[in-house]
Amino acid sequence: MTRPLLIGQKANGLPLDKSLRSKKQKQHQRIRKEKPQQHNFSHRLLAGALKSHSGNISCMDFSSNGKYLATCADDRTVRIWSTKDFLQREHRSMRANVELDHATLVRFSPDCRAFIVWLANGDTLRVFKMTKREDGGYTFTANPEDFPKKHKAPVINIGIADTGKFIMTASSDTTILIWNLKGHVLSTINTNQMNNTHAAISPCSRFVASCGFTPDVKVWEVCFGKKSDFQEVVRAFELKGHSAAVHFFAFSNDSRRMASVSKDGTWKLWDTDVEYKKQQDPYLLRTGCFEAASTTPCRLALSPDAQVLALASGSSIHLYNTRRGEKEESFEQVHGECITDLSFDITGRLLASCGDRAVRLFHNTPGHRAVVEEMQGLLKRASNESTRQRLQQQLTQAQEALRSLGALKK
Repeated sequence: MTRPLLIGQKANGLPLDKSLRSKKQKQHQRIRKEKPQQHNFSHRLLAGALKSHSGNISCMDFSSNGKYLATCADDRTVRIWSTKDFLQREHRSMRANVELDHATLVRFSPDCRAFIVWLANGDTLRVFKMTKREDGGYTFTANPEDFPKKHKAPVINIGIADTGKFIMTASSDTTILIWNLKGHVLSTINTNQMNNTHAAISPCSRFVASCGFTPDVKVWEVCFGKKSDFQEVVRAFELKGHSAAVHFFAFSNDSRRMASVSKDGTWKLWDTDVEYKKQQDPYLLRTGCFEAASTTPCRLALSPDAQVLALASGSSIHLYNTRRGEKEESFEQVHGECITDLSFDITGRLLASCGDRAVRLFHNTPGHRAVVEEMQGLLKRASNESTRQRLQQQLTQAQEALRSLGALKK
């Protein structure tokens, strides 16, 4: 017969309470081991990393006033970061909880008083109002009713027009929906591209564009009357020139330039400032080589002034000067997972990327170099003294920025 252990007696050669403790410690160690390690990355041009999410970040969006960055992750939260902290050691963020679901996409409203998210499980849009508190923080309140479910395939992107007149949602079949802000569908677009890989609203709010299995980017105009009443969606123009499916595209800040990257292993920069109603087609300005695009899906971001193109493939980022088409910087294995989003801030000085639990911020040195080149060229032709002074000031600022980053070419 086995005798029961008395208090303080040894189990496996250890006092009983210690043996229980060691079991608990082992369990804790096991739990700790299973927790994924935060990916470490360093680079001379890394400006900072935003780390508060406990899940992988799928999407981010800069507010139109440049003050905030919104990020959403599968940890059931949306975080709002203050951009003025980006170059500080500490990065503050405000948290909005997504009840019983998580957001896969997030977009600020043009007035920066609300944001919309796409719900992973709910398959619909939810609107959050942002109310400023006396202490300077915000209270986030979800609208009582989500948008009705309309898509039959997974949604790949959402957007709000800068005019505040409409919302766009696009799914991976061939459907793009145009909604009013109250959740009523104004128009349904069939892209006829076999499947959609990306869709977006232009910064000027006139256009909605999409790309997919076909070797072109299709652009539509969303037309409103003088009293801001919705009228129709009409075909505007196409970007034709790639020889295989288009992975991704982006607009410049003034919507006069577009960039695209294709499975044919090239990226292209286009002049889209055309009178399409007079049958004018966009002009191809530059074609560059990007071999990774022929084997893996890619994302791209175009700097606000269209001088720099950022291409992301897997967990790496490559920066190109669009005027010369040359690669200027490469950042390898930036994230522990594939990059899920890529965006320049509204000043164009920083590039943000996400792909694991952190957002990484990079100094846009090719952007400063492009300003130096442009100002030097304009100075040679400037005849007016006040113009010369203004150009010289911009040139000096860009050179100082490069010097402080140790990136000024001798």
